[in-house]
Amino acid sequence: MAASGRDEQFSEYVVQRRTQLRRVAYLLCGDVHKAEDLVQTALLKLYVAWPRVQRAGNVDAYARRILVNSGIDESRRPWRREEAGLDGVEPPVVPGPGVEDRTALMDALAQLPLGQRRVVVLRHFLGLSVEETAGDLQCSPGTVKSQSSRALARLNDLLAPQFGALGGTDR
Repeated sequence: MAASGRDEQFSEYVVQRRTQLRRVAYLLCGDVHKAEDLVQTALLKLYVAWPRVQRAGNVDAYARRILVNSGIDESRRPWRREEAGLDGVEPPVVPGPGVEDRTALMDALAQLPLGQRRVVVLRHFLGLSVEETAGDLQCSPGTVKSQSSRALARLNDLLAPQFGALGGTDR
């Protein structure tokens, strides 16, 4: 494949999927700036592997896996645990559910263990199947099911005081 054709195809993919990748990254890490870093890292790795990934098919699954793995790598780096920020600079406001609802959900999501949070994001925010989620996280479908069940039960416990019992969790 000629370099220009590769670049055009990759650029087209980025234009179509960047917003979704950014949402997934934000849901995985809970920080706008870290999410943007994750997306940049994922796109760089995806570009390097583009011809191979495109031939194999399912570029979206590969991109999600890169995001998840990059998030894991970043969370293990000690310097990432430091809280640095810019005083007076707030992340941009994204229209959607009410601020209180969104804040409550994000706070509850942030309280989940990292593995459970990843499962919830992939299964319930992106709507992936158990098998797709297991593939992206490189674990068994049984692990996805148990992590999902525990995460939804915990979210129900955390959100019940504000919204009432949410139901839908098997205990």
